Amino acid sequence: MRILITGATSGIGRQLALDYHRDNHQVWALGRNQKALDELSAEGLQAVRLDLEDRDMARDWFTTMTPIDLAILNAGSCEYVDLPQFDSELVSRVMRTNVESMAVSIEGVLPLLRQGERPHLVAVGSSAAYLPLSRAEAYGASKAAIEYMIRTLRIDIYREKIDVSLVCPGFVKTPLTDRNEFSMPFRLSVEEASDRIRRGIEKRRLEIHFPKRFTFILKALSLIPEALWIRISQRMVNNER
Repeated sequence: MRILITGATSGIGRQLALDYHRDNHQVWALGRNQKALDELSAEGLQAVRLDLEDRDMARDWFTTMTPIDLAILNAGSCEYVDLPQFDSELVSRVMRTNVESMAVSIEGVLPLLRQGERPHLVAVGSSAAYLPLSRAEAYGASKAAIEYMIRTLRIDIYREKIDVSLVCPGFVKTPLTDRNEFSMPFRLSVEEASDRIRRGIEKRRLEIHFPKRFTFILKALSLIPEALWIRISQRMVNNER
């Protein structure tokens, strides 16, 4: 396959790029970290420095690309809100990195996928979108926006026979989660995450979520009355403090 992966210089994106390359697929690895890109290039990948927050430059680059069969849109970041000061610039920054970059990526890859074989668009969201979580006003909102965007896109392009999947991971050991100061139950390695994502992509699942013993708990909690969840989550926050 001809595969394009954004956010490929660290974490899940990097592991996916390496694993698909080792399985003899042609991989374009996109990111902003030049040192990491050089390392991927040395492994034989097509490593491209591209800032998806620079909309005009990104759109121009996508027009130079050849057709692809699989696009994995993984670029993103995570920042948490620390009250009592509500930082609107933090929210703007997270939405720009996660949501606007996703939109730019979709705009760029759709014409390429339309020319591919059995085209498949995969967007990496988060299980944090399942229900409101403490300090996730920015990150959770961005992932909820991505979920809505992808589910709606799936409806609107179904006639084009482009499969659309959403990835909703739990905690995965990456440079981003290494900064977290709270407990991360059932955290997986990037190798385990890559394996689960690639298997889900192979089966063309609508939603790829893992580890299921964690994500099913979140899904179940999202079904309880909101007033009850608020009491539960507030108690959890009080216990942490």
